[in-house]
Amino acid sequence: MPTVPSEHRAVAESFGVDAERYDRARPRYPDALISRIVAAGPGSDLLDVGCGTGIAARQFQAAGCRVLGVDPDPRMAALARRLGVDVEVAKIEEWDPAGRTFDTVVAAQAWHWVDAVAGARAAARVLRAGGRLAVFWNAGQPAPAAAAAFAAVTARLVPELPAYPDDAVSAYTAMADAAADGLSRAGFATPDRWRDDWRRDYTRDEWLDVLPTQGLFTRLPPDRLAALLDRTGAAIDALGGAFTMHYSAITVTAQRRD
Repeated sequence: MPTVPSEHRAVAESFGVDAERYDRARPRYPDALISRIVAAGPGSDLLDVGCGTGIAARQFQAAGCRVLGVDPDPRMAALARRLGVDVEVAKIEEWDPAGRTFDTVVAAQAWHWVDAVAGARAAARVLRAGGRLAVFWNAGQPAPAAAAAFAAVTARLVPELPAYPDDAVSAYTAMADAAADGLSRAGFATPDRWRDDWRRDYTRDEWLDVLPTQGLFTRLPPDRLAALLDRTGAAIDALGGAFTMHYSAITVTAQRRD
């Protein structure tokens, strides 16, 4: 079975270092997208792959779905359970569904950590007739002045890490392309692409709460993370204490071929 590189997996499984912060700070997904995914499926039984702390899972529960989550990190899964989501600890490529089937399989901000073909095949095996796989991401792009300030801080303090993209939508579109290819190779119908644009204003403290949950920074040593937060906070202060993040929810979805 194809596997995700070990370094990739190490980052994927680092988010649980502060699961409470992750759940508190990470953005939710547009209600219109959640409703559209629910409406596109043949029923309300849903599997959430890489569910983390259950951010998207709880949104689907609020929309009337019965949700089971699967996540490889027991720390994230434990918090999701405390918050009302039933979760099993496993990688989707290795998970045993024990004969259970679902109307919809989703992955929110997680499919790039999964082998695109093996994950899609695992989803196809548990989908009922007419079932659908939908994978989606929030692509966040700060307003130009904030983007330039954040890029300068990152380049100075963590130059070994990739620079913040000039166009986050393009970066996430590449992930969507890989997902679509995996769905096609796994025998799904021709994938559809959806995009839902939205925005959020962040205060200094709100953004400094988000920053340690991002994959680039989850494994930084405490002293380097503290310096990054300090300089980023100063940059936001210079912008007036807040900035706007422009989000695009990028979705790839396809129906299982019967």
